[in-house]
Amino acid sequence: MSNTKTLIIGTLLVVTLAMCIGYSAFATQLNINGTAEVTGEWNVKIINIEAQNVSDGCDYGTPQFTDTSATFDAKLMKPGDSITYVITIQNAGTIDATLNNITCTPDENGSPAIIYTNTEPASSLKAGDQTTFSVNVIYDSKSTEVPSIKTKTITGTIEYVQEQ
Repeated sequence: MSNTKTLIIGTLLVVTLAMCIGYSAFATQLNINGTAEVTGEWNVKIINIEAQNVSDGCDYGTPQFTDTSATFDAKLMKPGDSITYVITIQNAGTIDATLNNITCTPDENGSPAIIYTNTEPASSLKAGDQTTFSVNVIYDSKSTEVPSIKTKTITGTIEYVQEQ
């Protein structure tokens, strides 16, 4: 009986060894390597601001801008005077943009005789495209006397996001 057990154990060991060698002969290890790179560029920016439709005698100042802000200083003389500032926005990147939000809020404590209106820029700005946004500053034509508060500031934000 003991020789039979030894023979069975020996046979099982030989079969297991043969299976291991057979598996090794037919097994292949595959290696996969890869690299991903982001090549898109986000670059929506202001490229110009200019004064247009300036009423006679008004001073439109020297409008200034950076990539992300525009500043102007309008001086209006009499009721009905107005100045329009046209701000040019460009998508100089490679990623298309969508207008997400726009706010233009005049200072509540400023002169009620000064009225601001604005247009909206394009809702979609493809890579390489430009759009304009206008801010119109008006000395209210219904004003009958010189206001005691003579200034009014506007704060605006134009927010573009990546197009989905």
